[in-house]
Amino acid sequence: MQHETEASLVGHEYEVEVGPVAHGGHCVARTDAGRVLFVRHALPGERVVARVTEGESTSRFLRADAVQILEASKDRVEAPCPFSGPGKCGGCDWQHAKPGAQRRLKGEVIAEQLMRLAGLTPEEAGWDGTVVPADGDKLPAGEVPAWRTRVQYAVDAEGHAGLRKHRSHDVEIIDRCLIAAPGVSELGVEKREWPQMASVEAIAASGSGDRQVILTPRPGGRLPIVELDKPVSVLRIGEKDKQVHPVHGRAFVRERADGRTYRVGEGGFWQVHPQAADMLVKAVMQGLMPRKGDMALDLYCGVGLFAGALAERIGDKGAVLGIESGKRAVEDARHNLKDLERVRIEQGKVEQVLPRTRIDEADIIVLDPPRAGAGKQTVRHLASLGARRIAYVACDPAALARDLAYFAEEGYKPVKLRAFDFFPMTHHVECVAILKPVAKEA
Repeated sequence: MQHETEASLVGHEYEVEVGPVAHGGHCVARTDAGRVLFVRHALPGERVVARVTEGESTSRFLRADAVQILEASKDRVEAPCPFSGPGKCGGCDWQHAKPGAQRRLKGEVIAEQLMRLAGLTPEEAGWDGTVVPADGDKLPAGEVPAWRTRVQYAVDAEGHAGLRKHRSHDVEIIDRCLIAAPGVSELGVEKREWPQMASVEAIAASGSGDRQVILTPRPGGRLPIVELDKPVSVLRIGEKDKQVHPVHGRAFVRERADGRTYRVGEGGFWQVHPQAADMLVKAVMQGLMPRKGDMALDLYCGVGLFAGALAERIGDKGAVLGIESGKRAVEDARHNLKDLERVRIEQGKVEQVLPRTRIDEADIIVLDPPRAGAGKQTVRHLASLGARRIAYVACDPAALARDLAYFAEEGYKPVKLRAFDFFPMTHHVECVAILKPVAKEA
């Protein structure tokens, strides 16, 4: 029987030559026996000692950490963060790589996913192969951009705040997160004790001085009196309903993008990098080229970022329909866009609401789906609406590539793709693909 022959290989060490980067913040290596290792804290071309962190003798692949660097890449730097490294905080993947090398690695992952899942070369996807940093993030090796305006701290049994270790519930206690935005760091969450709490999320709006903490108590846990270094609103996650409830102060933060102010309630979704919202609006609008009188769709619309930008550009003869599943986000979107009469926001899942609207055509479409992507059914429906341009905003290159393959089956192809490094030090990357119907290229 199979389980009798399984033996854990955790702790086993292999000396390996590190191969290419893979999606997920690690590189691929093979042992002398041909066994595949996914190695974190390594870089392509290095020779390392890799210690197994997950896997058995029968596993298809093993996960490992590079615990000794025998031959270093020229792209390697000393990790600026003392909490980064094998067995430590799992928040960052590439602290040990120069900033330019991080962007190259992300570009290689995008290229690999496009080819493997969509059969597209960068040229065929309309992409120049670069991953663009946000303004101000081009820093020398060894310096870290402080970009993360939302940080979810885990709390250990003693009430100390930290960040989770990679693929683990264990907490790495920290005194400071280098990628946290100044507005988060200045709250001083790490210096306080959080008895009976499971997690503390800190939010520092970049569009205003609004600060927020969202507390998740342990079962039966009582809320502490929150005294932080700056004025802050306090919210809590209900034990039974898992909903966010205001405790003290505002239930929302105010963000700004494209000249408008957006209310984002109760920990709702907003781009985490301070410049991401503006840069994405610019990329989407340049790609869609809205015209006066257009009928536009904004799918997975959140608090209405793209719907607002579209409405400003298509004028009072155009119309925008936004669809969003989150109840609170829909309330916020309706509030944020209440001055724009030609915008309607519907609540529900895109694949359910869109057919119910009986809309059978649209001029331009923007979609910003969750990490899993839009999926074949939704892509097929969108393609049937005959839009002259579709903008697809993606936080996962694998999901983007899968959906681009579905779009290709329906007669749409990417004409421009851009990639943005809104998550420095991590493996995450944001893409915007502009699609056009193949027949209407002329």
